[in-house]
Amino acid sequence: MLKKLMLSIAVLVASTGFAFAQVDVNKADQAALDSVKGIGPKMSKTILDERKKGGDFKDWADFQGRVKGVGEKNAVRLSDAGLTVNGKPRQGGAAASGDKNGKASGKDSRKDVKKEK
Repeated sequence: MLKKLMLSIAVLVASTGFAFAQVDVNKADQAALDSVKGIGPKMSKTILDERKKGGDFKDWADFQGRVKGVGEKNAVRLSDAGLTVNGKPRQGGAAASGDKNGKASGKDSRKDVKKEK
């Protein structure tokens, strides 16, 4: 009984480790890209086609510029889901600033700030 319980716990721990695995956009095949939350078959095909056409992605800016549908917000979401470019997660987004909504902090982000004369 104890062996079965320990085995079950080991399997659970191992499977959760795979759920948060990092996927590098320059090394991944279609199945690996599809495993990232937010990337479906259409986007993974687009990524692979663009990588084949233009070579490896240099950085996140290059990735965002070449892959249609990947803007700032989507890039942050994909990075949070485990996608990397050259092994690096997206910098400067909600994950880096700590804001879940991706909003800037400080009074300049408010719409009601009046301009000084």
